[in-house]
Amino acid sequence: MNKNLSLLKPIEAPRGLTAEIVARLTADIMSGKLLPGSRLPTEQEMIAATGVSRTVIREAVAALRADKLVVSRQGIGTFVAEKVRRPFRVEFDEHSSLRDVLNVMELRTGIEVEAAGLAAERATPAQIRKITERFETIQAAIDAGDNAVDQDFAFHCEIAEATNNPQFKGFLEYLGSVVIPRQTVWGRSAPLLRRNNLTLFQREHAKILSAIRTRDVPKARAAMHAHLGASRDRHQKLATELGIK
Repeated sequence: MNKNLSLLKPIEAPRGLTAEIVARLTADIMSGKLLPGSRLPTEQEMIAATGVSRTVIREAVAALRADKLVVSRQGIGTFVAEKVRRPFRVEFDEHSSLRDVLNVMELRTGIEVEAAGLAAERATPAQIRKITERFETIQAAIDAGDNAVDQDFAFHCEIAEATNNPQFKGFLEYLGSVVIPRQTVWGRSAPLLRRNNLTLFQREHAKILSAIRTRDVPKARAAMHAHLGASRDRHQKLATELGIK
């Protein structure tokens, strides 16, 4: 076992324990400290080195397998994959910068504006009903005093589904609901964002839905572009008010 691995020190970082283990092992694999075909430290070695639980170690190894960075051989151990490439991730927490947030929102704009247009052009009646249902669940969550992050993400995924190009929904699902950062990024300020802006979010969603329903492709693209642009502006404004950079 390579004693120079960055893994082999106690976990003190502010990020989640599983994410920290994944980040360290990924760095060791990509830097060559852990070579293709080499065996990872055992669970017991990693527990002893980091001070985390067996559950955290197992979750981290499962995440590495999902990223195709490692392979497990029953009864033998876990090994670095022969061919690896750095996984693409978008992760936010309370330590993320405003620039991180805005960068991802710009990425969403590039993907979702086209998705809205394709949904307006291609969506089946059943798919439009599903988008409508997702819209209604957002409103129900808002009315219940929730921040509606999961419902909001589901609405955007349903639009991506309605493109009838599986790559759009697959991309959004790969990013996950973290691309809607109002809960994870703003922490205690989330109630302020919710109180001031959720109604505006929903009005913008209504315009997107209306354009898709009426099969107005340019209007659907424009409504999605306006929604994501306004979202960026709201996050920028709130960050300024709170002194967040």
